[in-house]
Amino acid sequence: MKIQAVIFDWAGTTIDYGCFSPLGAFVKSFDEEGILLSIQEARKPMGLLKIDHIRALLKMPEILGQFLNIYGYQPKEEDILRIYERFEKNIFEVLSDHVILNPYVFETTKELEKMGIKIGSTTGYTKSMMEIVLPLAKDQGYVPECCVASDELGYGRPYPYMMYECARRLNVYPQNSMIKVGDTSVDIEEGKNAGCVSVGIVYGGSVLGLSVDEVARYPQKDLQFLVNQAKIELYDAGADYVIDDMRDLLPIIEKIQQKA
Repeated sequence: MKIQAVIFDWAGTTIDYGCFSPLGAFVKSFDEEGILLSIQEARKPMGLLKIDHIRALLKMPEILGQFLNIYGYQPKEEDILRIYERFEKNIFEVLSDHVILNPYVFETTKELEKMGIKIGSTTGYTKSMMEIVLPLAKDQGYVPECCVASDELGYGRPYPYMMYECARRLNVYPQNSMIKVGDTSVDIEEGKNAGCVSVGIVYGGSVLGLSVDEVARYPQKDLQFLVNQAKIELYDAGADYVIDDMRDLLPIIEKIQQKA
């Protein structure tokens, strides 16, 4: 089977090693509401449309309990919108600082281009956020042929519509000739729901959740345990393949294309 296109996620997959940019904004936004949100809690819904991420956080028992203690009622849409406004303000303050290509992204995408494989992207970021991200990524040599943001179609992940829109813009058919690469469970679900091959990535991703320095400092045995746990989570989400980093993507494509 000929692979016609690879659709990449952004934060945690192609930029922002460890996916820290949105985390800090979520934690700060909830703190401004008087709600203590841990990094681990903030990571759990990662990959969703950001306002849906806030909705998911407010359904977590610990977070909901804090909200009820403060306000005395179940979260309403106006509360969600208020927290989201805080999030937007906070993310825009730090977003540009995290637009740094992850290892081997530049080299891998250049090889894909040489192979005649189209490159697209979907993201949990909004279109206005991507207006900051895209030029900074371009300066580093990463220029996907299309980018579909989570607020463009009315539905974000795990719905398949951003993948469908990538297929339309890139003129790619059938869907199973596309690969979705991402670092979260909803990335994997997005790809599978669209009928694509889904590939999870571990290093630099939100599931592993480690910075470059943390990876370097971790005892090898402990690090391998965390890597294995991340792989299990991505496979449990439905991944067809899980790779350590971008260097492993090209061999996966070769393997797929050798199949009948």
